[in-house]
Amino acid sequence: MATALATLMSLPSVSLAPHATPIDECARLAAALGPRSPRIFVKRDDLLSFGCGGNKVRKMQAVVAEAQANGADALITCGGVQSNHARVTAATGAALGMKVVLVVNGAPQSQPTANARLDRLFGAEVRHVAGRDERAPAMEQAAEELRADGHWPFVVPLGASTPTGALGFARGVAEVASSVLRPTHIVHSSSSGGTQAGLIAGCALFGLNARVLGVSADESSAALRETIGRLLDGMADQLGAKRHTIDGGRDIEVDDAEVGEGYGIPTAASTAALEMTARREGILLDPVYTAKAMAGLIRRIRSGLLGPTDTVLFWHTGGQVGYFA
Repeated sequence: MATALATLMSLPSVSLAPHATPIDECARLAAALGPRSPRIFVKRDDLLSFGCGGNKVRKMQAVVAEAQANGADALITCGGVQSNHARVTAATGAALGMKVVLVVNGAPQSQPTANARLDRLFGAEVRHVAGRDERAPAMEQAAEELRADGHWPFVVPLGASTPTGALGFARGVAEVASSVLRPTHIVHSSSSGGTQAGLIAGCALFGLNARVLGVSADESSAALRETIGRLLDGMADQLGAKRHTIDGGRDIEVDDAEVGEGYGIPTAASTAALEMTARREGILLDPVYTAKAMAGLIRRIRSGLLGPTDTVLFWHTGGQVGYFA
């Protein structure tokens, strides 16, 4: 365990957001949920001090270090038109002087808004494709063109959810471990799997006993568990450790009951959760990811699955820029 932790902390990283994010208690939100509510805290990764924050920043600090170690001077990645990951990749390129090409699925906006507007402000080249299945070929085409122009491109997979990206996120758990808070549960939005894999590994390596619950924004629980399992295997390989050391024997817990009609489509419960959090705490969630995660947390509290003997840390993974799309 100690060797794996030392290896984790020695992995190359680019310091994009060097400041720890706050952990705030949400006493008014808990009070609104009744006397049987657990204490609720929020890890404010929406306040990471780079590129409008969010969980992708922690991943990119590790992934771009890997890219630079491979001699890259350009980054290529993909996502939806309002991708938070695309926005953070664009900001990373701006900060490090690297060319960025974003392949996004969806029709171009006549007047780009929110993340799409920021992508251009940060100087990225944005290429549109019709659907998700066209993104990979378009990224390879962009890579070929950049090589022909004398660049050394590095393709960053969707969400930076690689073992390297997940290890970058795992290091963020040190900020909780060094605090006085000892949550019984960590609840967050889960989509491409890297954040949840990072939280599971981080809890195991830094000695936190919290259960990690990912509330899916799109994927089925079975599909997401499989993805997270593969990431954990890859993380163990990179640290030269056994899988048990990386996951601490934890089950991979995914709740897909808040997906509703699919990715990016709010539900009545997610809209209510977004409004309750804003009106009780002045904290802005986003309609794609964190509102659904908060809806999952509220449902568990109201159903009695979480109660006054529990302490919940809601890991705010950012994305609030998407509220202005």
